[in-house]
Amino acid sequence: VQLQASGGGWVQTGGSLRLSCAPTGRTVSRYALGWFRQAPGKEREFVAAKRESNGATYYADSVKGRFTISRDNAKNTVYLQMNNLKSEDTAIYYCVGREYWTTAYYLPSMYTNWGQGTQVTVSS
Repeated sequence: VQLQASGGGWVQTGGSLRLSCAPTGRTVSRYALGWFRQAPGKEREFVAAKRESNGATYYADSVKGRFTISRDNAKNTVYLQMNNLKSEDTAIYYCVGREYWTTAYYLPSMYTNWGQGTQVTVSS
């Protein structure tokens, strides 16, 4: 399974971006997908995840209320809508996936597939 992420770029503080991730060889409704990010000098951290079976969503506290993970089954794509972006959101964002949901969805080691990453830069 390959994960193709796109949509990163530069945005001013308070702005918005939408990241997209399209898995090849799997349908998004049957594949647990999420987003992690890694800022310079920091470890990878969980951002958001969507459970494949019931569509439940999970977020890191730092992005709750600002980021939304969603999926479009017709386009077989998962999105991460990021609003009210802050400088601390600057990082490389990775789309991740695994065959089945895990309660440890927030751990990078739980995911077998990682996309190539897309850079998000937020500045004033």
